[in-house]
Amino acid sequence: MPPVPTRVTPHRTRATTPGATARPAPTSPATTLARRALRRGRALTPGLALCAAATLASLGAAHVLPGVSPLVVAIALGVVLANSTGAPAAAGPGLAVAARRLLRVGVVLLGLRLALADVAALGAPLLAVVVVVVAGGVLGTLALGRALRVPAHLAVLVACGFSICGAAAVAAAAGVTDPDDEAEQDTVTAVALVVVFGTLMIGLVPLLAPLLGLRGARAGAWAGASVHEVAQVVAVGGALGGAALTAAVVVKLARVLLLAPVVAALALHRRRAVRAADGPTTTGRRPPVVPLFVAGFLATVVVRSTVPLPDGLLAAAGTAQTALLTAAMFALGCGVRFAALRAVGLRPVVLAVLSTAWVAGLAAVGVLLAT
Repeated sequence: MPPVPTRVTPHRTRATTPGATARPAPTSPATTLARRALRRGRALTPGLALCAAATLASLGAAHVLPGVSPLVVAIALGVVLANSTGAPAAAGPGLAVAARRLLRVGVVLLGLRLALADVAALGAPLLAVVVVVVAGGVLGTLALGRALRVPAHLAVLVACGFSICGAAAVAAAAGVTDPDDEAEQDTVTAVALVVVFGTLMIGLVPLLAPLLGLRGARAGAWAGASVHEVAQVVAVGGALGGAALTAAVVVKLARVLLLAPVVAALALHRRRAVRAADGPTTTGRRPPVVPLFVAGFLATVVVRSTVPLPDGLLAAAGTAQTALLTAAMFALGCGVRFAALRAVGLRPVVLAVLSTAWVAGLAAVGVLLAT
């Protein structure tokens, strides 16, 4: 029997147009996200590396020079860089992240310093003084700002920074009053003012406290109720010595606790302003009543107040918080331009002088009456 022939099917090749390129294989969503993250990381690296170097230098200077806040050193380094050679253009994205995101993480970690039991131990009279200082400081500074014709947004940031907790309060307020960073120069100006005048208070409070009859814990309470930054309060309390340091820190942290309700009030005001400007069907951006980082701050306060945390963890969190805020201050300092400050004029500086005196005066009268 003859063999059956096998049918051979010819191999067909797809015709290609001369000069055409092969279509790339589709990428998975995970691969796309990974590439985007890699590009984002490369864009942020120069600025974050610059912030890291400035942070290490600032922390080192503060270690060598006791009583000098690393936040002050960092913003000074940023200002010098901005007004000499200028930060490299490639550092811009990383500096922006440091000035906003890292600062907010630092605010969240600030809550781990605050135990509600310590605040309650101050007693009703001193707690009332804290509320009066914060509320009266904010409202009084806003009134002074209107009288001096300082731009309203800048006056709000100065009021919060000088009345509550310095640069952290400025950043928190800016997060709801200027969510798109359209008035970033106001934030930079307010931070610069709060750092400069808070630093001046480090030398003034120990000199003025005895003249007002305030000594020991009473002097510390006045420092905590009147000085702007937590780090500056620690420096003043250390200079006063004795029981003053503990009183100063606890009173200051009580002021910090009021950051949340003040920011919530600003957010509500912002939401009403957007609704009034664009109508009930507005598509304008409305800030949440409680921003995420403020909610995080409150959460860390609750954790610190209800969960027994190891001392080592609290120390590490404190170091991280200081480093994050130091990096943020350097980034904000890089945005300070002397030419822009000259364009703003002397009115914000006058407002800073009057606000410092107003808050310190409220605090002094309150402490004298309450203790």
